[in-house]
Amino acid sequence: MELLGMSLGVGPAHFREFFEGNDSIMRLNYYPPCQKPDVTLGTGPHCDPTSLTILHQDDVGGLEVFVDKKWHSIPPNSEAFVVNIGDTFMALSNGIYKSCLHRAVVNNRTPRKSLAFFLCPRKDKVVSPPKQLVDTDNPRKYPDFSWPTLLEFTQKHYRADMETLSAFTNWLQQKNITGDTENY
Repeated sequence: MELLGMSLGVGPAHFREFFEGNDSIMRLNYYPPCQKPDVTLGTGPHCDPTSLTILHQDDVGGLEVFVDKKWHSIPPNSEAFVVNIGDTFMALSNGIYKSCLHRAVVNNRTPRKSLAFFLCPRKDKVVSPPKQLVDTDNPRKYPDFSWPTLLEFTQKHYRADMETLSAFTNWLQQKNITGDTENY
């Protein structure tokens, strides 16, 4: 996060307090061999709603990213991490950094394992881009929100994809119009 803060011009310490004392998520994924891998996905296409994902893969391929309107395999390297930007950081960067649409495919020969760490903001923090990233040439792209509200949206109302933040913004605005402002 320090490197991302520096790349955005807000300094290495800008996001520190935002994430200190947070509750992040770690998950071990196991994809057994599948009889019909051509009709089965290990994990369907999605973007992570969290801020940042750090993924460690074993030596079995299966991670794919969607770029230039087609799926590309990411060659596994057990000595490296794959780092994905999630929707929450996309909002924090006012859209400068983009979420990554990805999926996991299975095979019929070898089990695949991966370990994913999902960095989440503190629950009490408001997701809002730094003032330095908003001006007349770059207006606000997303409304303020809290991580628990986005998590609720992706768990109960909408599968995370390339349009999550747009759908979430519409959902928040509808909740505000109807007077339902719980968690907002």
